[in-house]
Parts: sequence; structure tokens; C-alpha cells
Amino acid sequence: MTTLDSKLAVKALAALAHETRLAVFRLLVTAGRSGMSPGAIAEKLGLPAPTLSFHLKELAHAELIEGKSQGRFIIYCASYDHMQTLMDFLMENCCAAEQAEQCGCATNETEA
Repeated sequence: MTTLDSKLAVKALAALAHETRLAVFRLLVTAGRSGMSPGAIAEKLGLPAPTLSFHLKELAHAELIEGKSQGRFIIYCASYDHMQTLMDFLMENCCAAEQAEQCGCATNETEA
């Protein structure tokens, strides 16, 4: 698994910091690895094709989604590896403070 630097993390978080892109990303996460066509995404979210195209480009540029050709169509799916790398980056220093017992993660680990 690759590590993420601050610049790449900011790029991914900036892409998600828009209501429409967040909705598209969450929809694709829900769709699983089989993904969705742009037409299905547009229909589900009620977006015009040019608007959706712009947001898909932004999410792909941030490496949060991937487009795969299937014949004449492109199917988009969430990049689960990149999403996990981003989550790992965000949680990297969790529980590192002197008061680790106050961290929800430390509490969850001891309860498991």
C-alpha cells in the first residue's frame, strides 16, 4: 500500500469538499467494485451530463475514482485502495498523544 503525503491528501479532501462530488463518491462507494455508468449516476442524482462530467473529472484527478472502459462505455467505481490510504493518513497519529485513553480508537480497541 502506498503512503500519502499532505499535498495528495489535500487534493483528495478538496475534491470531496463539494456537495455534488461527495454525493457522486458516496454513490460509487455504495455501488461497489462493479461501479456505475455516467448515465446511471446522472439519473440517480438528477444531474445534467456536463455537470456530472466535470465532477467525475475532478474526482478522477484526485484519484478517488477510476473509469474503466467496457466496450463503448466507461464505468466509474470508487478507488478503494486510495480511499483506504487517505483514511490511514488521517488516522496516522491517532492515539499518539500522552492521553491515548481519551481517544475513541483506544477505547474501541480495548473493548474488542
